[in-house]
Amino acid sequence: PNIAQFSRFSPFIFKGTVFSTGGYSALYGQALSSALILESIDLPEYSSANIGITVLNGSAGFQKLNKKQNASWGINYGYTDLSLAFAVIKQRQDYSRVPVFHNLDGNFRIKTSKTGMLKYYGYFSSNKMAFTTNSIDSIGYLDKFSLSNNNMYHNLSWKENLAKKWRMNVGVSYTNNRDKIMSGMQDNNKNDVLLSGLEFKDFDLNTRGHYFNAKLVIEKKLKALSAFRFGSEYNFSNDKINYKDYNNQVYPSSLKENISALFTEADVYVTNDLALKGGLRFEHSSLLNRNNIAPRLSLAYKLGKGTQASLAYGIFYQNPERRYLPSMASLRFMKATHYIAQLQRVVNQQSFRMELFYKKYDNLVKTDFTGFTEAAINSNGFGDAKGIEFFWRDKKTIPNFDYWISYSYLDTKRDFLNFPFAITPNFAAKHTASVIGKKFVQKWKTNLNIAYNYASGRPYYNILYDGSSSSYKFNDRGHIPDYHNVSFSINYLPFIGKDNPKSYPVYVLQVSNIFNIRQVYGYQYSYDGMRKETILPTSRMFVFIGAFISFGVDRSDEVINNAL
Repeated sequence: PNIAQFSRFSPFIFKGTVFSTGGYSALYGQALSSALILESIDLPEYSSANIGITVLNGSAGFQKLNKKQNASWGINYGYTDLSLAFAVIKQRQDYSRVPVFHNLDGNFRIKTSKTGMLKYYGYFSSNKMAFTTNSIDSIGYLDKFSLSNNNMYHNLSWKENLAKKWRMNVGVSYTNNRDKIMSGMQDNNKNDVLLSGLEFKDFDLNTRGHYFNAKLVIEKKLKALSAFRFGSEYNFSNDKINYKDYNNQVYPSSLKENISALFTEADVYVTNDLALKGGLRFEHSSLLNRNNIAPRLSLAYKLGKGTQASLAYGIFYQNPERRYLPSMASLRFMKATHYIAQLQRVVNQQSFRMELFYKKYDNLVKTDFTGFTEAAINSNGFGDAKGIEFFWRDKKTIPNFDYWISYSYLDTKRDFLNFPFAITPNFAAKHTASVIGKKFVQKWKTNLNIAYNYASGRPYYNILYDGSSSSYKFNDRGHIPDYHNVSFSINYLPFIGKDNPKSYPVYVLQVSNIFNIRQVYGYQYSYDGMRKETILPTSRMFVFIGAFISFGVDRSDEVINNAL
């Protein structure tokens, strides 16, 4: 709890990353507000290898391209041990087992024909940690927590031309996730204790999840750039949970879900400057025993060289969170309706984007106190979100200097879960902004980066059930302080200026929160709401030192961008 986790996917296998904040294609579903769309590379241009050594971890890997250049395979391994970093930079938690992570991934790509490609990617990750913190529920005692996780993922895809102007994309994936969580309390001598009234804090939780996805997309090229596509998607999940309480009483549970979908979509170029995309998605959930139909529509008009205006509309559905399923209440799909207008201009190494959006939410889950737990009672929740976003990037004005500025304004309220009425949820900041600059100094063979991130104070609140009125009421509420973070990194590239270097080393020094500003993430409360504690980062400032060496392919841009 309250500790950041590492990403599992290797950044080196993707050639395109699109984060759509709304109005996305009918090919994707089960997301109310946004979708992260990743496209993996086909064949690498060269065989390559890489080594990374930092204060946090060590990693190594390679990609092998065959002589015919029609197949490749690769493997990567990473080991992370935070002992050294935590010994230098004091943490708020007292670790009895410092976090240790193992990550192994592999891939192969085979060109099956002139137009076909078979691709596989898989990874396995394992991590363990255990720590104690001062208990907010009982002064003078400690809360202990331990986690052991194993996660496995496999993805196999194939694309091929079926006939003239017909193309097929098919893919399957499987994920297996296991968690073993242990929670309890200790005295200041680290002896396990069981306190009256706090027995609920002493438990073991073992979870295992199986997740399978299959997707088929058939595309027909029409005149010019127009195209028509259709397909289907299937998602299966099976979660098994064993909860053991302080009396060693075990409560097993399981949850299975099948979500099937059909979709169709067309790109139509009405003129050379006007394009229309229309789509329809149908979904069925076996757990909810309900269907939905989601129309999607977007219109784009080219205003001039590098300039485009667009409008988008769509309806998006998502299942309620799994912790509320199955439910005695007849829950429905949560629903979001998007209205988006965008202006974008990309000319001469300068980019500008402005987006206006309005999103209306319906059928959100409402919860109530039933016995000893909070359970879903209906799908009568609602809300909306409206705002504007700006993005500007400039590589032209200042030689060897690249900077970008982003700003977002968000006005949102929701009446869902146990909210007494519609309020701004605690994950939403009204104003967010970032300014990032990259300067390359040729003489020093050094890249200098600086980044500033800002977020206005998010709301916080403690909502408790009032038995006398049989309703939820605010026990405490307010806004956390504004968030400020200035980070700086230096990247030294000694291979710059050399002809045909055999290796491409990059040496990195990164410091986050260089002004040591106190950053408040929120507040957590005791179970009775009588005490509250500030949620802070595990350390105010963090220093990262590392060396990354690649052979065969220059990956310095990836290393530098990952440090931003």
